Amino acid sequence: MNLFSPRDIVDSGLCIGCGICVAQSRRKNMLSSMRFDAYGNLKPQGSSGWFKQKSEEFSAICPFSPVAENENELAVKLFPNVPISNVAVGRHNANFVGYVAEDDFRMQGSSGGMVTWVAVELLRRGLVDGIAHVVASNDPQNEGRYFSYRISRSEKEVRMSARSRYYPVELSEVLTTIAEVPGRYAIIAIPCMIKAVHLLRNKDPLYQERIRYTLGLFCGHMKSARFVESIAWQMKVPVKEINRVEFRQKSQDHPANWYSARFQLNDGSIVNKDWWNLSDGDWGAGFFMNSSCNFCDDVVAETADISFGDAWVEPYSSDWKGTNVVVVRTSFMKELILDGITKGQLQLQEVNARFVAQTQAAGLRQRREGLAYRLTWAAHGVKPIKRVRPDANKPAKARKIIYRMRYYMAKWSHRLFWLSRKIQWPFLYLFWARSVAAIYHGMAYNKGDVVGMVKRYRGFKKPQITPKSPEGDFGSVVKQ
Repeated sequence: MNLFSPRDIVDSGLCIGCGICVAQSRRKNMLSSMRFDAYGNLKPQGSSGWFKQKSEEFSAICPFSPVAENENELAVKLFPNVPISNVAVGRHNANFVGYVAEDDFRMQGSSGGMVTWVAVELLRRGLVDGIAHVVASNDPQNEGRYFSYRISRSEKEVRMSARSRYYPVELSEVLTTIAEVPGRYAIIAIPCMIKAVHLLRNKDPLYQERIRYTLGLFCGHMKSARFVESIAWQMKVPVKEINRVEFRQKSQDHPANWYSARFQLNDGSIVNKDWWNLSDGDWGAGFFMNSSCNFCDDVVAETADISFGDAWVEPYSSDWKGTNVVVVRTSFMKELILDGITKGQLQLQEVNARFVAQTQAAGLRQRREGLAYRLTWAAHGVKPIKRVRPDANKPAKARKIIYRMRYYMAKWSHRLFWLSRKIQWPFLYLFWARSVAAIYHGMAYNKGDVVGMVKRYRGFKKPQITPKSPEGDFGSVVKQ
């Protein structure tokens, strides 16, 4: 079996920055940590002996390692008795669409409030002692980040941290706490991190015992920390003045899929900007995307006990209050959901896997057809092995161009933002971003209409299309 080191994965552009390797190294008293790189992505750091050491353990727990168990293999072990298996949704027990009717869960969350409700219900029933989830930093300027993982032990703490977090985070600190503090825990995370947690649990009995539930979030891709800075540039506010970041603000004036960013500054003032008015606000274009996301084939967190996304189909996507689509994989989670429906806490209706796939059609296309095409490209370093087979024949020529454009737009957004930041000239990056976005919109939304593409490029106009989620052709991303 081929073995890999953390450096192999990082140098190959396959590190998502989950922190699993760092958490496990600390269990062996090795010095390591997670740090932001020059592009604002989290990466592991440690002694040369650890960072360069090829090992069976690391190769088995890294979610992007070619020799680690894939999602299908994990799901068979995790959910051996589930009645349904679907190529898009994975193994599952039931699917639902709707929202939380209890209290103000729905209004506090970015979508229908289901993620927070399930986490709170686990605490209320005494089934866990803590929830590991992403929260806003209390002092982002001193902490050096706007969001990070924390373990909440009360309903109040969990509910205070509802909302979407389009920001790099890692699990090493909370996993260290879980190892040091006995108890029962649930983890809320995106697909690759849920997968990494299960790979770690397979190798370490302590985590197997203490991590009782996994709650997955549908994901399009992870952005770097520079996305916040780019929005700040476009809002014309100093980054050092930002105290709190909200990526999605609900408003009855806009449908759910019309995002608006909101920053609270140190002086208490508030600034807002709709994503469609951002040079890099089209999520599907891939600005600031982590390179490893090009080689992920899991949109709906196929290894989580239960997973959640936005219902990006009508009439749900137009409902400004937000609507969840939910995939349930264990019998316990199904009973919990059905009990909530019976008590009137949840307003849900059951749907099939085809409906779920339809709500995430664009993301699945990017992660299946697009991934198959990308796997035919020459690999730099470690070659990923995915459930999708390499295929350069299936995508139409126009789709191939779009997949290529996304790849290079993501790659160069990191580089040009780094340069603009270094020379303190935001116009360089913002002019480039608006220019390439105009070309991309001409290709992606006009099916290769060159005339339309040129008109948008000349006018630097946003595409005149029916409002849709800013994830565009990527599907939904991290939601709470």
